[in-house]
Amino acid sequence: MKRSCVLSLFLLFALPGFAQQLQPGSAMPRGVFYTLDDKAFSTDQIPKTKKSLIMLFDATCEHCQKIGAALSKRNTELADINIYMVTLDEPRSIDYYFGKFAKPLRAMKNVTILRDKDMVFIPLFRPKQYPALYLYGRDKTLTFYSTNEKDVPKFFTLIKQP
Repeated sequence: MKRSCVLSLFLLFALPGFAQQLQPGSAMPRGVFYTLDDKAFSTDQIPKTKKSLIMLFDATCEHCQKIGAALSKRNTELADINIYMVTLDEPRSIDYYFGKFAKPLRAMKNVTILRDKDMVFIPLFRPKQYPALYLYGRDKTLTFYSTNEKDVPKFFTLIKQP
């Protein structure tokens, strides 16, 4: 009994330490997600020819909706990067999100919508909350991470840098 109490206390205090967010310079985690037509898509398939923005979103998250709208308003500035929108949502919710908040993004050829059907994003990328934005350089190392919608202008500044 003592042993299980001690183990429980250890896990209670130790697990948050293991769930630390990724730091700038971290390599892009390797994971498999699914396109809307159910084809597997690995982060290994992300090309090194451009910077990449990966966004974890939930269709019903107000902050995610605001970021989707903010990115959509400035979509022409996003033409030179790869964008991967990752969600745990079902197709119906994804359609709602893009139809109402991020319509211009859905039409862009450099935007890929991915479903996290195997629920691997959170343990691999370790976001603190929704939305989570990760900007990776051409070398697939993390340049900037944020969960704050007020940081969107910083992403645009970093995207423009060589």
